[in-house]
Amino acid sequence: MGDPGGIGPEVAAGAIVHAAARREARFVVFGDGAALNRAAAAMRVADGWEACVGRGVAPGGVVVVDEQAPVAATPPEPSEVGGRASMRWVERAITAALRPAGDADHADAVVTGPISKQAWAMAGFGRFPGHTELFAQRCGSKRWAMMFVSPRLRVILATTHVPLLAVGSHLTTARVLETIELGAQACVRLGVASPRVAVCGLNPHAGEGGLLGDEDDRLIAPAIAAAAAQGIRASGPHPADTIFAAAVRGRHDLVVAMYHDQGLIPVKLLARDEAVNLTVGLPIVRTSPDHGTAYDIAGQGMADAGSMLAAIELALTLARVRANDY
Repeated sequence: MGDPGGIGPEVAAGAIVHAAARREARFVVFGDGAALNRAAAAMRVADGWEACVGRGVAPGGVVVVDEQAPVAATPPEPSEVGGRASMRWVERAITAALRPAGDADHADAVVTGPISKQAWAMAGFGRFPGHTELFAQRCGSKRWAMMFVSPRLRVILATTHVPLLAVGSHLTTARVLETIELGAQACVRLGVASPRVAVCGLNPHAGEGGLLGDEDDRLIAPAIAAAAAQGIRASGPHPADTIFAAAVRGRHDLVVAMYHDQGLIPVKLLARDEAVNLTVGLPIVRTSPDHGTAYDIAGQGMADAGSMLAAIELALTLARVRANDY
């Protein structure tokens, strides 16, 4: 459900009542039942779910797994109680996804509501900068990346939640190469048979031949060459200020961005409330809406559930692909 003080309960309530989605999947919400009911009232949607205390999944419909640890008074701001609750719920979801397929409590996919990194830190979980890093650690994944999928643009990040001044120290040729590989593989799973992958430069004008930094030629270009040698249709490094427009016009199927805001600014500008955050490289399916907790509008029924619904639909698609692989 995400942070109970944010809009997670509202976008969850708004998305899971969508009739088309509910015909295709059985939903289990790890969260606080009272918060979800209040969210349904704020969003003016019927609840349509039943509560279940602790372990257990009903054979159909929507179940809220509520551990009777009420968080009804959680304020719309980062808080220790919100951080602790949202961490507990996502841990339960990861556990369900990692259960064997034949287990009654197995989950085919996980869709996560937005959390507050500050709240996680307040609750003692600051070693995880976000969901992506937590999922990678819990799943034992050595190769993983954050990818964003929208109707007009797909973007994958070579680095995730690191300070801007530290990006250069996190970039290596190996890391850029594995991001290209993971992104190309994800595109294939999404139905793009031979994806065209455009790789951003790190510096303005992709380094301008070394005049504006040597990382583009020294680190990024060799990764692109190695990917191309594997048969991946990778190109670049491209200046980041022009390559996204080319991708939107259909010239590229995926853009590899070097750092968080380089990739997320165009995604959120062009596809806000449509884009989906997808963690690639995991042994399980995990998606998320592309927005945060939005404490400033939480509880007011103003939240747009579009990105959460898109995250659910993408999770369904990937769960089907994964099922067909086995």
